[in-house]
Amino acid sequence: LNLELPRAEPSTMRAPHALIVLFACLTLTGPAVADTAGTVTYELDWTPAERIVIEKARRKLTLIRVDSVVREFDISLGGNPVGPKQRSGDSRTPEGNYVIDAKNLGNYYYLAVHLAYPNSQDVERARRLGLDPGGAIMIHGMPNGTPWPYGGYVGRDWTDGCIAVSNAAMQEIWLATRENTPVEILP
Repeated sequence: LNLELPRAEPSTMRAPHALIVLFACLTLTGPAVADTAGTVTYELDWTPAERIVIEKARRKLTLIRVDSVVREFDISLGGNPVGPKQRSGDSRTPEGNYVIDAKNLGNYYYLAVHLAYPNSQDVERARRLGLDPGGAIMIHGMPNGTPWPYGGYVGRDWTDGCIAVSNAAMQEIWLATRENTPVEILP
């Protein structure tokens, strides 16, 4: 019996083959995103959003393009959500106009986009009050390692002032935003 064993591929060929397979899967299966449990929750739209509107009272984040709603997501806010952020550590989510100034892959949370907080109004308000306005405000997914369905996080405000969404929502927000995308946070 003469069995010929297949030759191992050189390691330099594995990455391009993996990318081809990934691209084929994304192309052939259609645009979809799955949460950790594998349930498809959102279809992806690869066109960038022109702006984001966050309505704290409604607990909604809306992606907008050409003055049309592209997608709307449920959000969680800081643990003390009423009113604008006043100082570092107050667990409030800011209110006002900001822009995305960075995207963060290596974070405590599943994907994050950083907001240019504080803006000039926030700095002036904190100066008048003699306070530190704080910083590190992001739109982010769940804490890394949190099992789906994110028990203890959904339906309550738990961040230190950031805007949190599900991981599936964060994937779409990540793909639909660029640096300098305007973000308006309303009461």
